[in-house]
Amino acid sequence: MFCIYLKESTNTAASKAHADRDAETSDTSAATAQIVGKEVGAKWSKFSEQDLSALKDRDDLVSQVVSRYGVEKSEAQRDVDTILKGRQI
Repeated sequence: MFCIYLKESTNTAASKAHADRDAETSDTSAATAQIVGKEVGAKWSKFSEQDLSALKDRDDLVSQVVSRYGVEKSEAQRDVDTILKGRQI
């Protein structure tokens, strides 16, 4: 009986640790997305908060920069990569 209790306790602790890690990852992702959104908004002021929250990915941001600012796609890609620094939107 004692062994079963320890096993269940271990599984519960492992589940809690997994849930805590997922929550931290989610918090980190949300914080990163917020930081990226602010940096994009600072670089390209023609984007509203709604525009920024609607962006799907890097390629979507590149397309929007090209259409709103009339820059070449290669320039937009370079600028977006500089802002994102490997992070996701």
